[in-house]
Amino acid sequence: MALELRPNCECCDKDLPPESGEAMICSFECTFCADCVSTKLSDRCPNCGGELVRRPIRPAEKLVSNPASTKRILKAEGCQPSRAA
Repeated sequence: MALELRPNCECCDKDLPPESGEAMICSFECTFCADCVSTKLSDRCPNCGGELVRRPIRPAEKLVSNPASTKRILKAEGCQPSRAA
């Protein structure tokens, strides 16, 4: 199963296309932009408390058979630093 490449930041709704070097993910594939991760989230996922790391870029030719997700996820209440650990 391929990594789900979500199309946006869950905090601010910034577009994060598959080729974005700004996309950050946790082990559950929650997705955030680098700005929200560094300024709001202290490098931790607000959903699970896990580490957020740079999302790998899938080669364009592989997107044909393994396309990026189009489902946008947005935290309606905005992002607050996680209390989970």
